[in-house]
Amino acid sequence: MKAEDIPYIYNSISEFQRDMSLPKPLHPLMSVVRLEDIQFNAERIGTKIALNFYKISFIEGGNRKIRYGQTYFDFDEGGLFFISPGQVISVGSPTENLCGLTIYLHPDLIRNHSLGKKIKDYGFFSYSIVEALHLSEKEKNIILGLFHQIQMELDSAIDTFSQELLASYVELLLDYSNRFYTRQFITRKTAHNNLLDKLDMLLSDYFQSGKALHNGLPTVQFVSEQLNFSSDYLSDMLRTYTGQSTQQHIHNKLIEVAKELISTSNLTIAEVAYQLGFEHPQSFTKLFKQKTDLSPMVFRHSFN
Repeated sequence: MKAEDIPYIYNSISEFQRDMSLPKPLHPLMSVVRLEDIQFNAERIGTKIALNFYKISFIEGGNRKIRYGQTYFDFDEGGLFFISPGQVISVGSPTENLCGLTIYLHPDLIRNHSLGKKIKDYGFFSYSIVEALHLSEKEKNIILGLFHQIQMELDSAIDTFSQELLASYVELLLDYSNRFYTRQFITRKTAHNNLLDKLDMLLSDYFQSGKALHNGLPTVQFVSEQLNFSSDYLSDMLRTYTGQSTQQHIHNKLIEVAKELISTSNLTIAEVAYQLGFEHPQSFTKLFKQKTDLSPMVFRHSFN
């Protein structure tokens, strides 16, 4: 790996805010900052960084471009997005300050709170930035109200209740975000109403063109990239529409193709398994029986 590809890692919120020309955080494990106040250290412009703490940002506009992976997001439309510890980001040269608020949350603050375990269940921390949460005016007021509640608690003197209250406010903010993302999947259903057709065509082509035989089983990551979604976002969206994840849709299509091959061809069960991308026929037999309550051979005999 080239030196310029190695991200600079921030382990503490204090160090990060110092490089942003921000005052020392009021609480060592949590901070709320106005994006307008950030002045990025010139030495960091254009470099990659990784935060070893959570970042929750509400951004209303501006044209500073932030890169996430290979994608640039300019926030022209605004939105709420989430970054978990260890994710690599880089910031280009600012041409105009962004407007909005960001919460920095160190995992240590919630380690002994129920949120410490629950936070892994919020899939949107793994979404791409381009899949940011777009809020209605009412939703925006709720989210910003929680940002301000957190800021008010941080402005208070730290006592034995501080950590519990801060963690609870964050948990409430994340629960509302979960609800609003589900609403976003539903309200944007029209824009994605051909998603299932695209997914079916993609999988049909994969199995019928021989790609499975040469490349193995289609993965969630492969399907997501082909449909231009992050894997978690695609699975959550499909689950909202159909009650099933991307992996379940892949398995359903696989079984559909398998039934056709078993019932209409002279291929052995092992040959069917290899053609569908399995390295070991036993794995295919196990999945087929799990999905149909029949072994492939019993299924074939039912047509004779």
